[in-house]
Amino acid sequence: MQAGEGAISVMSHQPMDVSYSGHQNTMSNRGPNPNGKQRTSSLLSPIMLLSGHQSAIYTMKFNPAGTVIASGSHDREIFLWHVSGECKNYMVLKGHKNAVLDLEWTSDGSQIISASPDKTLRAWDVETGKQIKKMAEHSSFVNSCSPSRRGPPLVVSGSDDGTAKLWDLRQRGAIQTFPDKYQVTAVAFSDASDKIYSGGLDNVVKVWDLRRNEVTMTLEGHQNMITSMQLSPDGSYLLTNGMDCTLRIWDMRPYAPQNRCVKIMEGHQHNVEQNLLKCSWSPDGSKVTAGSSDRMVYIWDTTSRRILYKLPGYTGSVNECVFHPTEPIIGSCSSDKQMYLGEI
Repeated sequence: MQAGEGAISVMSHQPMDVSYSGHQNTMSNRGPNPNGKQRTSSLLSPIMLLSGHQSAIYTMKFNPAGTVIASGSHDREIFLWHVSGECKNYMVLKGHKNAVLDLEWTSDGSQIISASPDKTLRAWDVETGKQIKKMAEHSSFVNSCSPSRRGPPLVVSGSDDGTAKLWDLRQRGAIQTFPDKYQVTAVAFSDASDKIYSGGLDNVVKVWDLRRNEVTMTLEGHQNMITSMQLSPDGSYLLTNGMDCTLRIWDMRPYAPQNRCVKIMEGHQHNVEQNLLKCSWSPDGSKVTAGSSDRMVYIWDTTSRRILYKLPGYTGSVNECVFHPTEPIIGSCSSDKQMYLGEI
């Protein structure tokens, strides 16, 4: 679908590149904003610019409560920002010796797991800002990390060394290694934490059974490298982003039909930067979003596969977009060192 056929930019009255200081806006009580539209969120202003990173921002995530954003950058640092008020950066997590490519909150919101080309994963205590665990068994870049949703505190990682590794945060060292022939660029846990999904350079999603330590299913369809994956909030569907410029939704339920790819969405771009552009679900599963090298934020309706929003404002590749867990807010981050929070 060409943008423009029903693709609407809700920010058209006030382009995203207008940075809003927020001081002159006293409408945090959700009254109408300057263009007469009713405010939909508790953000200080309809668009908030968060700047402070010294280099490209590759990843960002809201904590489960929606009160804090963590962002990871090429500058090797993880910033924590308040979502309320002026969205101030209140803590910096330092320790990685190279860029932060991916980060995730644990399900209870007490820790952040991060992945880096310095060949390590790290776990951080968000109350103190201290590094509490360094996982250093990969022999090359660590591209992706994902904590389990339930059960023991497990984390899976994917690396250019051609392995995914399973870690228990209570133990030393990896507890399982899943070997692949190719670089692993994206990983995720199944809802029950009994399987992991890995994707990479061979364009295929592999489903590994943790008990049997083997691949029990492969999902084929992407025509180029898989850069990101995320399980749907209800655990039934897996969203994958590929360098073939498609987003795919796969039915992961036990008795799904043979062809598990149920939706394909297009419109966003990948380019020579080869960034691992991320993808994610809205909390109710009705929308998905993905980064794009054409400097736009894309949001699709999962039922119709239509582009709902195509939001401008960046001067670099948009590397990740995420939905707020409870409010109609989307966060996005870019290679131009900027992050935005915007109402949708």
